[in-house]
Amino acid sequence: MRVLGFLLLCLGLVEGKHLELDQAVFVPEDWLHAGRVAPREEMELTFALKQQNVDRLQNLLQLVSDPDSQQYGKFMTLEEVASLVRPSQLTEKAVWTWLKGHGIQNCHTVLTRDFLQCTMTAQVAETLLPGTEFHRYKKGDQTLMRSSSQYSVHEDVSDHLDFVGGVLRFPMGSKEIGKAWTGPGQSEKAFHLGVTPSTIRARYNLTASDTGHAANNSQAVAQFLEQYYHPADLAEFMSIFARGFNHMTEVERVVGTQEEGKAGLEASLDVEYIMSTGANISTWVFTNPGRHETQEPFLQWMLLLSNMSAVPWVHTISYGDDEDSLSTAYMNRINVEFMKAGLRGISMLFASGDSGAGCLHLAKENVFRPSFPASSPYVTTVGGTTFKNPFKVTYEVTHYISGGGFSNVFAMPDYQVDAVSAYLKGAQSLPPQSYFNHSGRAYPDMAALSDNYWVVTNLVPIPWISGTSASTPVVGGILSLINDQRFLKGLPSLGFLNPRLYKLKGTGLFDVTEECHLGCLDEKVEGQGFCAASSWDPVTGWGTPNYPALLAALIQD
Repeated sequence: MRVLGFLLLCLGLVEGKHLELDQAVFVPEDWLHAGRVAPREEMELTFALKQQNVDRLQNLLQLVSDPDSQQYGKFMTLEEVASLVRPSQLTEKAVWTWLKGHGIQNCHTVLTRDFLQCTMTAQVAETLLPGTEFHRYKKGDQTLMRSSSQYSVHEDVSDHLDFVGGVLRFPMGSKEIGKAWTGPGQSEKAFHLGVTPSTIRARYNLTASDTGHAANNSQAVAQFLEQYYHPADLAEFMSIFARGFNHMTEVERVVGTQEEGKAGLEASLDVEYIMSTGANISTWVFTNPGRHETQEPFLQWMLLLSNMSAVPWVHTISYGDDEDSLSTAYMNRINVEFMKAGLRGISMLFASGDSGAGCLHLAKENVFRPSFPASSPYVTTVGGTTFKNPFKVTYEVTHYISGGGFSNVFAMPDYQVDAVSAYLKGAQSLPPQSYFNHSGRAYPDMAALSDNYWVVTNLVPIPWISGTSASTPVVGGILSLINDQRFLKGLPSLGFLNPRLYKLKGTGLFDVTEECHLGCLDEKVEGQGFCAASSWDPVTGWGTPNYPALLAALIQD
């Protein structure tokens, strides 16, 4: 009967099982339909195989990340992580039998064996995944193949797969990072003369001697969607703005394709500020252009990490999508990938987003709109601040665009329950509870300046660049400097920071207690989301780094 069912499914006469029924199926406005994909046209799909011992993985991550645990800092190699999560022989056999039954042979895996990337024709893909119909979409000079409808898989493999990548998800649109940030009451804002590396160092108490020295230290940024940095821009930026301290002027390694097109503002910002804050530390750039028509750039980056035994200790990523646009199965699996990274001693930092609390417009009542991966319990999420006095290096207040809020998908992790509960009880004014999930993972975890940066891109110095895309690499560079001092003392990397960060209760950070971020523009909240408060809050987390104090708090094992 199983063989008969398999044949009927291949013939399209029986329906399979959906893996991502809650995945939004829509074409973003900036992607134009360009016709059906020809039956014999080749495409690549990514199969996420079910992993073993995910609960044990989670428990081990808690132990190596908790400073009160005897296992703290006892990280695992990629090979050890692979032996823990590698799919069972039954899973591998079931998936391979299914693929080979459709004539699919051209597949490659990763070291952890929990992903398969396979090339096939569109006709085979549509037979393999009943319900799909692949079309081509265009955005500028980019093209993409995606299904216009949901997919299913044969019931024999449904229990062995988490999801299939390259079918439904469109890359997130480019961030609207730039000079023209305006919001309610902001159009006449007097700008600060500009945030530069010297401004960062003055505010966060970094001296000229606070640079990298450890040979085994490294940091990285990840770029997607046609975003490239130019080596000439980096050199020019360092010559203009990074004087008085030792620093590198070249990226150590580019992983991926670094094309010769126009430099991206986002990429320039990330590289220039992680390298000037985490100065004199080897820096890698992971670049995933998204040119491959069936590639999911963010997923492709995660696959790289599952296939590289040696990667940098701190990664900063200025990327995010709306939680409600992604399937739960997809986000849960990405969370497992973050756990794998944390267990290896890698710190993952994500920007909290630049839309405040966000807003999802529903038929009856609006709600705030959390962002993922910012809402993941297994990453450190960075919000944004601005100077109280627009012309001086003074104390900081909330930057109104700073993303923050509460996940609608992930429960509040134990490490933050006390801090978030205190905020919810003590906040002077909160949005109506119907706007947010008060029991969800709350973010951000910390913050840094995110307003009025100077950036060099395409050899032109550009002022007034804003966004948490700026604050995230700054925090990343500071954590890299702390790692550096730990390595010189023979200590392990910081790894997944949050359990330790929340036990510090704000030690080593400047508390940000003023101003609010954006919310829904309706009569109930009138454009306001959450507001800063003493200790932790969902716009700036625990606050911004005071480097010498934070180093003192984190230098002990």
